[in-house]
Amino acid sequence: MGFTYRTTLVSCFVAYIVQAVVNNFVPLLFVTFQSEFGIPLSQITLLITVNFAVQLTVDLLSARFVDVIGYRASIVAAHILTAVGLVLLTVLPQSVDPFAGILAAVVVYAIGGGIIEVLVSPIVEACPTDDKASAMSLLHSFYCWGSVGVVLLSTVFFAYVGVSSWRLLACAWAVLPLANALVLLRTPIAKPLDEGDAGMSVGELLGSRVFWVLVVMMLCAGASEQSVSQWASAFAERGLQVGKTMGDLAGPMMFALLMGTARLLYAKIGSRWDLGRTMLASTLLCAASYLLTSLSPLPALSLVGCGLCGFSVGVLWPGTFSRASAALRRGGTAMFALLALAGDLGCSAGPTLVGMVSDAAGGNLGAGILAGAVFPVVLAVCLIAQRAGAGRRRPAGAGRPSERA
Repeated sequence: MGFTYRTTLVSCFVAYIVQAVVNNFVPLLFVTFQSEFGIPLSQITLLITVNFAVQLTVDLLSARFVDVIGYRASIVAAHILTAVGLVLLTVLPQSVDPFAGILAAVVVYAIGGGIIEVLVSPIVEACPTDDKASAMSLLHSFYCWGSVGVVLLSTVFFAYVGVSSWRLLACAWAVLPLANALVLLRTPIAKPLDEGDAGMSVGELLGSRVFWVLVVMMLCAGASEQSVSQWASAFAERGLQVGKTMGDLAGPMMFALLMGTARLLYAKIGSRWDLGRTMLASTLLCAASYLLTSLSPLPALSLVGCGLCGFSVGVLWPGTFSRASAALRRGGTAMFALLALAGDLGCSAGPTLVGMVSDAAGGNLGAGILAGAVFPVVLAVCLIAQRAGAGRRRPAGAGRPSERA
């Protein structure tokens, strides 16, 4: 087998499918864990918190250790940790206290997932591709397809083989990161920076006003995505009058499909579009979807708003990464790690704000979603400010600067 940069790109796409397994497989087993091991709901909820808390911690720490260890060693180790965590999930609950065993397995694969999230974007950005923004958008679409695939394939497995055989499925999912690790051992991985360049330190990044604008954009991108995504199932159940299983398929899966479609669409024809204008249009569409979801008198229209939101947020996360790479070319690992941290904080802050406002409004979920509209609005303001700043910095007589970050 010949290993080329095309192989590298495909491996990065697969890495995001692995990330989707990390975040979506175990939640499908929550009811099984309750019935099989007698684990209370309060502890089950802690598994979600620990998974994302570990990934946030890895986002923060990786800014320092990745450059020391190296990209190849780090990304291969991340895949191995993910596979080991999935296998431990099948072994530890029988060997130690069930909850402690599951929690330990979650920590192991969450470390791997956190490293993957930090590294795949700079690895793709460093590949010699003609259109960086399109490649980045295509990369991030694979998390959406991975999420859909994990839910669909796992659901089919449980229906035909039985949920009692979940350990077999966990081991089957573990094969994916192991196989991808073998490819990543051999495929070429370009340096994120040119030879002789040094990446910006954390201190330099924190002292840059441009970087802080990008941090706010990344936080708002994550919040805009998850504020509605986390509640899509509830809207589907209410709007279509269906049960929990069909609600998950019609809600979160529809959201993921449309978000992935937007990213794939931009990857295919985005080279014709101005990235800044595309992102600005997306934020306005996102704000409109929040209004439709929260203010519509018809539950079915609220569900349409959820789907529209999934499509509108598709380009925001990868687009912010692309703009960061263009604005801070020496950003390096530290920049990608801190932006991933900001995005994950947004993924947590958005649903939290929705929940808090909903509680304050007497359980009115629409009020919470309406409050969440602040995130796409703030992101739109940042994009307008960036465009205005670029215009002021343009030398006299210079042509219109490209926004194709």
